[in-house]
Amino acid sequence: MNGYLNESNFMLVEEGFTARDLLENLLAELCQASDQQAFFVADLGDIVKKHLRFLKALPHVKPYFPVKCNGSEGVIRLLAELGAGFACTSKAEIARVQSIGVPADKIFYSSPCKQVAHIRYAADHGVQLMTFDNEVELSKVARSHPRARMLLGIAAESSPSAHPSMTFGTVLKSCRHLLETAKEQAVEVVGVSFHLGSGGLEPQALAQAVAAAQLAFEVGTELGHRMHLLDIGGGFPGTEDARARFQEIAAAINSALDLYFPDGCGVEIVARPGRYYVTSAFTLAASITAREEVPAEQPGSDGRWDHGTVGQTHPCPQAPLSPLPALRSVSPLQRPCPEHPWRSSSLRGPPGHPEDPIADSLELPELQVGDWLIFEDMGAYSIAASSLGGCPQPHVTYAMSRLAWKAVRLLQENPSQTDNDHESVCTPLSCGWEMAETLCVPPVFTPTGII
Repeated sequence: MNGYLNESNFMLVEEGFTARDLLENLLAELCQASDQQAFFVADLGDIVKKHLRFLKALPHVKPYFPVKCNGSEGVIRLLAELGAGFACTSKAEIARVQSIGVPADKIFYSSPCKQVAHIRYAADHGVQLMTFDNEVELSKVARSHPRARMLLGIAAESSPSAHPSMTFGTVLKSCRHLLETAKEQAVEVVGVSFHLGSGGLEPQALAQAVAAAQLAFEVGTELGHRMHLLDIGGGFPGTEDARARFQEIAAAINSALDLYFPDGCGVEIVARPGRYYVTSAFTLAASITAREEVPAEQPGSDGRWDHGTVGQTHPCPQAPLSPLPALRSVSPLQRPCPEHPWRSSSLRGPPGHPEDPIADSLELPELQVGDWLIFEDMGAYSIAASSLGGCPQPHVTYAMSRLAWKAVRLLQENPSQTDNDHESVCTPLSCGWEMAETLCVPPVFTPTGII
């Protein structure tokens, strides 16, 4: 074992438990103590399952978890134990990861826009791998971190569904100039990075991005840089109902890598799966602190709002729920009374934040102050958001089944096992390997040259 995670860091449960079972047990204790503060339950076994699935579907890609997606201690400790690296965007994230003993060579300072003080902090703490996509960023690193190992961030066209404001990276025609400038400033460039983002991982977009990266590699090598690392970013789906989608994405990645960066070419491939690892592992319980009925005939309601709710969240000083990712599953903990009709409902932020929308047009039973709501698939970008507004972060209760914990230990004790050996070890687990269908999606993009 690596020593990052032990049984004191989580609740060990029998196989077959559900997050809802654990929530009900914890809520029974909270009700006795009259404690209405919201809390998370995290199934670490779900993350183990996702890790095993990732390794099998993408055997040549090393995962680097983006800490900004979920910086909770249990997640960081488990992924460190499993051998993952970490993509950090700030001094605070680097410090958080290193505080549990993660070595600097497992950390990628992935922010495209870095404060000079944070660059110097990375230099002082041995973090060398980082990215740049313009001359200003390159100059900051040249002055503040001469031992840095840089990845050139390139902009790759994503699918129309990807959010345009999330695009970073330089265009292909600027690559040569930036790589020449890096050479002049004695900055070591070791590879290329791109990030298509959530919604952008389409087969053609992936093929285009990998092909563009290969062109940048050629230019870098021509200019004397020792190019040996490719970062393909994140954007992998994180819910169980998207498993087939993940397999399709993995097949497209493997196909593109086989064509442009085949096994044995000497290039190491890394990725930054965030939502993929943690979304489905976290469930949130929050109580209703206030309610308000909105008459159906109220102006602007056009007859839709039979019932509206305000403040269906945990009370301050507990943290607000908003802003949060799109809610996928919201349900009352209590069994609804069959005599009470379900009504169209809205959820708003807690006292002090009533204007914060959480969700609209939800069909929920008539709820009362003190009732609890369960929010599933809350592991991605909800931990940081929940600490906004000056309120403390909800407590997280971590749990893992005995068989999942056994799988973690076996993986650490036998790191050189073959895929077949891993499969036989993990077959009995609910978090075991799943065989992905072979999906052949050949790259269809022929890139232009770099000017």
